[in-house]
Formats: sequence, C-alpha cells, structure tokens
Amino acid sequence: MLIRLSFIRISTFLAFLFLFSAQPFAQQTSKSVWANEVRANERQYIENNGISQPRNSRGIETPPPFSDLRTAAEWEEIEVLTIAWEGFPCILKQIVAASVSECRVVVFTESPNSTSNYLTSGSCGGSISLNNVDIVPADLNSIWIRDYGANTVYGSWNDDRILVDWLYNRPRPDDDLIPDVLADHLGLEVYSTTAEPYNLMNTGGNWMSDGFGTAFESELVLDENQGGSTWWTSYPNHTTEEIEGILEDFMGVHTLIKMPTLPYDGIHHIDMHMKLLDESTLMVSEYPEGVADGPQINANIDYVLSNYTTKWGTPFDVVRIPSPPQLGGGYPNTGGWYETYSNAVFVNKKILLPTYYEEYDTTAIRIWEEALPGYEIIGIDCDGSENIIALSGAIHCITHSVTVEDPLIISHLPLPDTENTTSPYAVEAYLSHRSGMVEATLFYSNNPNGPWTEVSMSDSGDGENWTAEIPAAQEDSNVFYYISGNAASGKTGSRPMPAPEGWWTFHVGEITISGIDNFSESQIGAFAPPYPNPASALTCIPVHLKQDANVKVLLLDALGRTIDVIHDGMLLSGETKLFFQASVMPAGAYVISLENNQARLATSRIMIQ
Repeated sequence: MLIRLSFIRISTFLAFLFLFSAQPFAQQTSKSVWANEVRANERQYIENNGISQPRNSRGIETPPPFSDLRTAAEWEEIEVLTIAWEGFPCILKQIVAASVSECRVVVFTESPNSTSNYLTSGSCGGSISLNNVDIVPADLNSIWIRDYGANTVYGSWNDDRILVDWLYNRPRPDDDLIPDVLADHLGLEVYSTTAEPYNLMNTGGNWMSDGFGTAFESELVLDENQGGSTWWTSYPNHTTEEIEGILEDFMGVHTLIKMPTLPYDGIHHIDMHMKLLDESTLMVSEYPEGVADGPQINANIDYVLSNYTTKWGTPFDVVRIPSPPQLGGGYPNTGGWYETYSNAVFVNKKILLPTYYEEYDTTAIRIWEEALPGYEIIGIDCDGSENIIALSGAIHCITHSVTVEDPLIISHLPLPDTENTTSPYAVEAYLSHRSGMVEATLFYSNNPNGPWTEVSMSDSGDGENWTAEIPAAQEDSNVFYYISGNAASGKTGSRPMPAPEGWWTFHVGEITISGIDNFSESQIGAFAPPYPNPASALTCIPVHLKQDANVKVLLLDALGRTIDVIHDGMLLSGETKLFFQASVMPAGAYVISLENNQARLATSRIMIQ
C-alpha cells in the first residue's frame, strides 16, 4: 500500500525566504513547497518521517504493441495543458487564464473547492471561467509536473494516441502516479518504464523531441540509469545502448542526442538553457564570455552541430537568447538564481514565457517574436512576489501537455536567403493525417500582412510529400509564406500554426558571409581559444586551416608529453571544431598542439580542473 506523505507546514522563515504574497498563498496550501531538486529541508523531513517507495508496478510495463511509434513535439497541436496546484497560485492562475482559449486545462489539486474558488475569484487578474478547465482531485507532492508528467506518443505515427511514463527521479511517490491519474481522466492507456528489463528513470525537463524520432537530453539520463544508488533509491542499471533501446521501444526515438551536464545547473535539465523551437531550430541561452555555464553550453551546442543534423540532413539553426543575472544577485557562478528564457511552453498559438525584469525581458520577448512570428508571447513574472525561479524552475517546469487525438502534421524546412532572382523557389513539405491528405496549399506574399497568393501544392504520389513553387522575386526583397492542408476527415491545419499572422520568410539579395582570417602569409593553421577553459567535461577546440592539410592535434602535459591524440588526419580549410573529454584527464595545465609533418604550427593553453 502506498503511504501518503505528510508534509510540514510553511514556517514564517520559509514564507519570507520565498517572498510569497501571504494572503493568496495561505489560502491555497498548508504544505511546504519543495524546490525542483531535493534540497536539505526536504531530505531532512523525509529522513525524519520516512517515505514509501513509489509503486513501481503500474500502467502497462511492456513496450507499446505498435510498429510506427512517434513521440510528439511540443509545438504540435495540444488538446490539454496540465498543471499541479502546489503553491505559487498566482503564477498558476495566469497560466490557466492564458491557456483556456487555446486548449482544455487539467488542474490536479488536493483541494478542489479551494482551487476552483481561487480561479474564479477577483484576485490575481480577475475571475476565470471554468468552462474549459477540469479540476481533478489528486494527491501531490510538488508543482514540477513537467518532470513527472507523461509524454504523448502515437502508436501508428499520427494515430493510436497513448501516454508514456518513466520512473521519476525524486522521492515523491504521489507525483510519480500523476500520469496514471491523467490517463484515467482522459481515457488513455499509459505505458510505463517501471519494471525490468524496461525500467528507465527520466525527467521531462531533460527531454525534447523533434516529432520525428530525434530527442535531446543531458547525460543525466546516463547518470541515473547506469547502476549505483542515491540516499533514497537504487538506479536502474543499463548500458547506453539499452537506454536508447528502451526509448526506441516505448517512444520511437531512434536518435538520442546526449550532452554533458552543466556545472552550475543543479538539476541538469536542458530546459533550463535550451529549447527546440521546431524541427530545425534550437534556442540556446547565452552568457557573457566565460561566465557561469556559458562556456560549457557553447561546447555542447558546437558538439551537437558538429555531429548531428536535422531530419533533412541539414545543420540546426541556433537562436541565442541572453540569460539574465539575478537582480542584485548575479549569475549562478556567484550564487545568483538560474534565470532563463528558454523555460517557456507552447500552448498552440501562444508562448508562455518566464519573465524577470524589464532590462532583459524586452530583449527576450523581441527574440522570441522574431524567432516565431505570429505567436502571442505572454510573459509571466517568475521572480516577483512569487519567485519560483529561486526553486530552480519556471513555466516549462510547471506545465505539461497532451497533444490532440488526430494531429495534422505539417513539416517544412524553411527556405534560406538567396541571391537567385531568376528561377522560382521550390517549396517542399510533408503533410500527414490519419485519414489521409486531400489538399495542400502554399500561400506567399512580399508583405507579412498580405495579400496572399495561393498556389495548390502537388502530391508526389505518396499522399504525404507535397511541392509547389514561389515565383522568382526581385533583388533586395523579402518573401513571406506559409502552408495549409486539408485532410479527408475535414480537419485543417497550417504551419506555422498562427498563419497567416505567422509565416516563414527569406531574403532575396546579396548574401554576405563573414569569417575569420587572421593568418599570416606563411601560416597554415591556428587555434581559436578552446572552451570551456578551465575545462572539466566536453571541451571544444576550434581549428582554423588556410588550406586542406593532414594535421595532428595533440594534448600535451606540462612536460610536453603527449597525453591524447585528439585528431590525426585530413582537415579541410576553414574552421573545424574538434572535441575531447576533459573529465577523464588529471587536473592541471595542458597545451594543445597543432602539428603538420612533425612541425608545430600553433599551440593553445588550457586548464583542466
């Protein structure tokens, strides 16, 4: 039998520490609000009072019996947004208010009447209609539903919707059962990686899917699934290949991109520093040079760009967004909160964005609007009277979603800028629905506000790949376009989802390519500074060559001895980013040497800690 956890009440000290507005908070919870990670106060409480282990046997604990599994991406059409009513009522109410016009909102709560009364009261923005809100009674331990919620998977690519649940990596047994409560509420089957040989511990904040079989995680997924134990549980014991196999068997993931954890992100969740905006675009946090997790983030992203591609085989585009320091507290490396603008959530045509203070918020909102034209960006303060960011999480961390039963998938690689002013521009798109597609239409204009010219797209013969052309445009002009589709069932959809307010665009005109060319007349190659430096994990070494050459890149110790051969062979002219793992090296000072025909071309110093 699962024993319910009894939590201590908020003390005056904690209420002051978390800066809650006392009246709304007191009305909504009598329990302590735990941080995203397990901190000393929670551990002490558990050790003093005991805890039941999660009920691991639940759901369907064998792989889904389907042959074409696909895990949904976050930007797809959602039917339900889920939240857990455990503290921070004003933030949660703002999420509900912003979302009810886009989807149904499921609110898990231990106090249904109190929660309903708060949502319909005049506080924190005014009364909300509950017509599109489900208040679901449930036992809860924490607010962090992204980490313990279930993920939407389709058994037959765009049909046979199911939920997939993992072992939760926190000692919070009530939270770990929420996927089962959700499945019962929605009438869905839930498949759980909770029993050997498929037992897998994973967390939603450390998970992003492109909707086509590629997923991103930090190496936390390895740390918590390759044996050993922590103070409250034993970890599953799998090889990397077995971990990847479980994710493929349950979620259809065939490419798992794993990145080293960051030194200052205590929870090691990638949603605290990056977000997948679409199949080809990564939004990535940016810090001042050498500050906090900036160097390791840069190395990780360069590793991804150097080793992985989009579903089309093209490089990922990267949008950088500055992370703010805590107002008055600095960046995480000096003890400041881990403030981030990547911890946002898609709610169909809206983006719910954590905000902090105006100096950085205005820039972040502009970057989001430029990256995703047409989406309504709604900022929610996360370090004001309810400073949830102090507990290592923001909007993405406290929301989850269930995508629709019958998705109409539209996937397109946006056209790049071009100098072509004579030939038409080919537009290719993938459209899919369980009932089949009957029509696809391309809309284009030289003005983002229209008017739009319609062009019927041609089916390539398989009913899923469609093509059309945009006529050649004149020099120094911009082209805006979007795609719509009609399924046999009558369902329609567009991409970008907010079209025609949302669109893709490309520029027609001269393309300027910037590069680095600091070589002297006799110099063959050089290093750009390696990063992060000091190094402790995956480390990037940018090598610049004036011409194609066979070279060696060596890691030398302080005595000049070769410790590691990082590269030995041909490198092409221009920049190549090489990588080595500093975590396996003894701490100390090292030299990176670039050599050709036994001649040393360049050196660079690096510290390993």
